[in-house]
Amino acid sequence: MYRLIGLALLAIALLATNASAQEPGWWGVVIAPESVRPQIANTPIIHRPYRPLHFYGNTVRRRYYRGTIVPTPRDIVLGSGALIRGR
Repeated sequence: MYRLIGLALLAIALLATNASAQEPGWWGVVIAPESVRPQIANTPIIHRPYRPLHFYGNTVRRRYYRGTIVPTPRDIVLGSGALIRGR
């Protein structure tokens, strides 16, 4: 019974969407190509996409959009998937 409740809570945590739908998505490129760097530099940090291993920028965006700096399990899954896919 406890296992079923735990699995249900885990599924809810992973699938729950945030109330602020304007939050940027994930981009799996850790080191941006030279051609994209000026565009990234000219974009405010809160509007840039989340990127794996970019701890400062991701923290600033989470704090702005969610009011907390702690990543959710969903962030870990999405970030890992973006890193693997490279998009």
